[in-house]
Parts: sequence; structure tokens; C-alpha cells
Amino acid sequence: MNTVYISDLDGTLLGSHATLSSFSKIMLNELLQQGLQFTVASARSVVSIQRMLKGLNLRLPVIEFNGAFISDFDSGRHEIINSISPEIVESIYKLILEFRCVPFVSSFNGTEDCVYYKDVINDGMRWYLNDCLTKKDRRWRTIEDLTHCFSDRVVCLTVIGQAQQLLELESAIIEIHGTSVETHLIENQYSPGWYWLTIHDYRATKDQAIQTLLENYGLKQSEIVVFGDQINDIKMFKIATRAIAVANAEPKVQHHATLVIGSNTEDSVVKYIHQDFARKINI
Repeated sequence: MNTVYISDLDGTLLGSHATLSSFSKIMLNELLQQGLQFTVASARSVVSIQRMLKGLNLRLPVIEFNGAFISDFDSGRHEIINSISPEIVESIYKLILEFRCVPFVSSFNGTEDCVYYKDVINDGMRWYLNDCLTKKDRRWRTIEDLTHCFSDRVVCLTVIGQAQQLLELESAIIEIHGTSVETHLIENQYSPGWYWLTIHDYRATKDQAIQTLLENYGLKQSEIVVFGDQINDIKMFKIATRAIAVANAEPKVQHHATLVIGSNTEDSVVKYIHQDFARKINI
């Protein structure tokens, strides 16, 4: 049976400084040349994924924004777009303001990806903005009125703040739009103490994106092996033939895993793939 390997990025495939080690890059490229079916499923954008995995010869599309986009790795062209309906975006935006927060708005305007922002009200938001601008992320745009960008295909609203405040906001969003959206609340591992609440369309999940990708590429009957560490990986764990958690994964994620391997700082994902793929070739 054909096997497709799909890995989360931060805290899983990437090391502690959000980088792919030279060992992992070289090994993955060797395996890809031998026919390995591999891609990534991340909360990051394809712009960020391209930067993180530069030099990796991925043939399969990448899953970005937790499944809001399925995109070609080399060109960044979106093959699938799961955007939030404009009326729901407006409703959630009003709720965000009621909780005295402001979002970053990620969208596709028909030509290019954009991240809109107006006010930066805390250090967590400032860290994110500065990190992206330092890396010359071309998506970022200031805007006088955030509602003016709601005519784009909005794929994510990102709210950064303190845990309790965002927990309450998330509950309010779920109460009103629970069946229409997918939310994730995760602490930023690179800026501890600041939490990110992301809101996507209900179709934007890693499991649904994986199933769509496999169907579109004639891989529907394949064995699925996934790797992850965070709560947003649990849904893809549930559809996988084998769900592999790294040692640093959240306890809830490890609970859903069929196997726990070494940590993300030890090239554990690539070492596992190398051993498993070699075994299959030699059968």
C-alpha cells in the first residue's frame, strides 16, 4: 500500500528556532528523490512555509492556515480556498471589538495574499508584526478601516491577547457561530505568555484538507501517517492510519497518538520517516 506522510511544522518538523535542520532537509530531499510522498499541514501561510522549507523539493501541495488553503509549494498558487462568509466575518469582528480586542485579517484578494491590520494594542501583536516585517513578509498592509477588507476572501481572523480574555471571546464566538467556524486557542511558543485565537471557516481543518488533497491526487487509498504536537493536530490524528506525536507534544495530543517519538529538536520526524520508508522499500 502507498504511504503518504504529512507533518505539522512548528514544534514538530521544525526545531526550537523554527528552522528545518540541515540533516532533515538533506534526508528529506534524498527520500523525495526516491519517491517519498510527503507534505506539511500547518497553521502558517504558504509564504512562511516557503521560507521555512526553502530548498526542499516538495511535489505534493502544502496545507496552510490549518486547511483554509491547499497550495502549490513552489508557486504559492492556491488550489483550494476555504474562506469565511462575509456576513460571519462581520459578526465575529463586532464580537472581537466588544471584547476590546482587534484582529489581524488574513485574506486572498483574487490576486495575492494579504494580512491587514490597523491598531497594534499589545506586545504579543507587536511581536508578530515585527517578526513578519523583519522577514520581509510581502502580505502585510495597514488599513484605516478593517471592514474595508471584508470584500476579500477572508480565511482567518487572528486575535492575540491574554488567555482568559481569549477564552471568553472564543466561547462567545462558538455560541453564535459554532457550526460555521473552526477556532484554535494556542500559546505562541516563540513569544511565551501571549495566546493566539484563530478563527477559520468550518471547512478549514487539517483532516478535511488531507482528505481533499489525497482525493485530488489519486492517493485516496493510501496509508496516512501524520506527525503533530498541538491541539489543532488532533483532527488529523483521528483520520490517520498512524498518528505520531513528538515527545514535546501536548498531553491531549499524545493521548490520541498511536506512537510517541523523540522531540522536535532531535530531527525525530525525519528519522522516523527514513526508517519507515526504508523498511517499506526493502519489503
